[in-house]
Amino acid sequence: MAEIVMRQLTIDRGITDTWFVDSAGTGGWHAGEGPDPRSVACCKKNIPNMAPVTHKARQVTRDDFTKFEYMLCMDDENSHNLQRIRPPHATTKLCLLGDFDPMRSGIIRDPYYGGPEGFQ
Repeated sequence: MAEIVMRQLTIDRGITDTWFVDSAGTGGWHAGEGPDPRSVACCKKNIPNMAPVTHKARQVTRDDFTKFEYMLCMDDENSHNLQRIRPPHATTKLCLLGDFDPMRSGIIRDPYYGGPEGFQ
């Protein structure tokens, strides 16, 4: 869901040529699968001109730590897992996505095990 929103922001702002947006999990549980249908439904409801969703889930790789300037985590567990596998030569900055929220929510709870309302 975060990738869909971030990708749409780059499209809306005309900066797709300077921003590369991707998402990956700290575990490979859903590798190869498309996004959760509940997250896509929520995005379609809230993003009028949403770009088509083509992403397939993948697991974070060591190369990601030099490929990306930022890696945005949803919660402390993801942050801890990324810190644990971060190679010594990593150049990426690890941050919580919620730290960029003006309301300073910090942690973004995983709605996966709840109902559709968790995706709002």
